[in-house]
Amino acid sequence: MKINLNKKQAIFIALVLAVGMVLAWLILGTNKPQGEGETHGSPTETVSHGNEGTAPQKGPHGGKLFTQDGFGVEVAIFEQGVEPEFRVYTYQGGKPLDPAVSQVALTLDRLGRPPQAFRFVKEKDYLKGDAVVKEPHSFKVTIAAQYGNKPYRFAYEQIEARVTMSDEQLKQNNVEVLTAGPARIKNSLQLIGEIRFNEDRMVHVVPRLIGVVEAAAANAGDRVRKGQVLAVISSQTLADQRSQLLAAQKRLVLARTTFEREKKLWEDKISAEQDYLQAHNAMQEAEIAVQNAQQKLASLGGGLREGGNLTRYEIRSPIDGIIVEKHISLGEAVKDDDKIFIVADLSTVWAELTIYAKDMNTVKVGQQATVKATAFESQSSGVVSYVGALVGEQSRTAKARIVLPNPKGVWRPGLPVNIELVADEVEVAVAVSAESIQTVRDWTAVFGRYGDNLEARPVKLGRSDGKFTEVINGLNAGEQYAAKNSFLIKADLGKSGASHDH
Repeated sequence: MKINLNKKQAIFIALVLAVGMVLAWLILGTNKPQGEGETHGSPTETVSHGNEGTAPQKGPHGGKLFTQDGFGVEVAIFEQGVEPEFRVYTYQGGKPLDPAVSQVALTLDRLGRPPQAFRFVKEKDYLKGDAVVKEPHSFKVTIAAQYGNKPYRFAYEQIEARVTMSDEQLKQNNVEVLTAGPARIKNSLQLIGEIRFNEDRMVHVVPRLIGVVEAAAANAGDRVRKGQVLAVISSQTLADQRSQLLAAQKRLVLARTTFEREKKLWEDKISAEQDYLQAHNAMQEAEIAVQNAQQKLASLGGGLREGGNLTRYEIRSPIDGIIVEKHISLGEAVKDDDKIFIVADLSTVWAELTIYAKDMNTVKVGQQATVKATAFESQSSGVVSYVGALVGEQSRTAKARIVLPNPKGVWRPGLPVNIELVADEVEVAVAVSAESIQTVRDWTAVFGRYGDNLEARPVKLGRSDGKFTEVINGLNAGEQYAAKNSFLIKADLGKSGASHDH
């Protein structure tokens, strides 16, 4: 009895050791560590299958070969000369089967997407999937097969172009996460231009009288107020006009006195009515002469000065502004049409832009525009107020202008600027921040966020205004994505040496 018990124990121990060695060999030989692969986006793979199946091997066609009870299924993603497609090869006892005698269905699960079912049809010596396998090839795959009235089930997962980052890691790396959704995309036109004086608010000051400069205290660059004296000249012409006014005023006083006397005599029936009427006419003529003399002086801007020098003529600023040019000096003889000052109101300026022939039908009065300085950080918004009707014979360009507010005086005439015109504005269903777009392998991609995972999603892009870019497909409205500093995620993928493996 004792000997039989020892044999049973020995057999049991031997079986336990044998099973342990087989399991250890399977684990070490087939499993790959997932933690590092998930973090850096390296392709990793996990597999599950029937209890009696074996770990997948590389099949004759380079795919993943699953076997169970002698039945084998090889799954490959073929993309040589065609868009990626699933191809399935079946085997029995290690020998290829006619694809028509087996039935295969496949379900693909991606992060943030509903399951995608693939159906297969026979083509040559394999079963071909009925849909394109879109990038990235990072997903869970479930395979359902049937052969000889017996069902088989296999599954595996592969990961690529994926990085794992917690909220804390994203915060530390200053990676901004936004949500894709509708946006208004502006179709913009980039033009060059130059700041000019607002010619509607610029005045050429002329003396309007011949004279000699007695004072010219105002200088270029001075800020002046309307009515402020800019210069003083001595003008004999002005003195003559003032003398005529003084004489006319004295004649008017005499004519009024004579009229009052003749009126009283006529009312007292001492003098004839004719004398009264003559006195009245003389007074009216004197009044007209005074008015004419006053109007002449007013047109010259030199009123009558009481007790002053009749030749003194003060030239005053007609507007508030800045003296931008001065062409006068003390003792200089000036003509009545000499341009002695230019005063400009710089509270508004013009941004004059050059329009090339190809853009002439795009630029229209009333369009919104953004003007940016090229020499320093400054920008302002305005509206196109004028578009030239003529094209330069040599330049083959037209001119347009934008009125810009300039309360702080930062826009100085002569400053070169870049001008962005909004040609139109379109509402798009899905848009992402322009800085979120990266190049991964040969994809234009955005890193979608799913839990702690960030995965490159190839996207097809549409319109862009430099701030937002339309996504035609590849990312859905409501999905989160990495925007600011998303290049750090791309760099993490590069460190991992991720490859494209099937």
